[in-house]
Amino acid sequence: MLKIGLTGGIGTGKTTVAHLFSGLGIPIYDSDARAKELMADNAKLKNKIVQSFGNESFIGGQLNRKHLSKQVFNSKDLLNKLNAIVHPFVLEDFNLWVSNQNTKYIIKESAILIESGAHQNMDKIILVTCPLSLRLSRVVSRDGIAESEIIKRIDNQINEDEKKKYSDYTIENNQNLSTLKEKVYSLHKEIINYC
Repeated sequence: MLKIGLTGGIGTGKTTVAHLFSGLGIPIYDSDARAKELMADNAKLKNKIVQSFGNESFIGGQLNRKHLSKQVFNSKDLLNKLNAIVHPFVLEDFNLWVSNQNTKYIIKESAILIESGAHQNMDKIILVTCPLSLRLSRVVSRDGIAESEIIKRIDNQINEDEKKKYSDYTIENNQNLSTLKEKVYSLHKEIINYC
């Protein structure tokens, strides 16, 4: 079974691409969603976060994302520190998930696939790209965040040119959904033939 990493910066549409692969019957592991669940539910992980980022990291047992975001998106060092704490838990969870799959290939979706080093455990990497102006307008309308905040987050990620060096496939997501579906289906067929 091939393990394929799917990555892309904020607003590129990697989650939409993941949904399209899922529609083709491919199991998707959403690293970002699982990381949030693990940070909320795993006592050992919660303790490590509190030790590094303070008691305000949780309010009433719930992850205080505002507190953490304010710290980590203003400091690359703190972002790296948080990722270093969370990543081993996500990796263990992913490996358990993979052991329960039975398909030609699976996809691990992660915004920080390369930054976290998780790309090293993948057989192939798919990168979703998109022009910056389109990324900004998507995230502003989706999350209601100011452009300056989005740019801070983009600056904390490896840029697209660097990510391309690690990628086996690139999906340019700058047109409509039907064009994107065609690109995903074409790549799906290519991967199946490779398996």
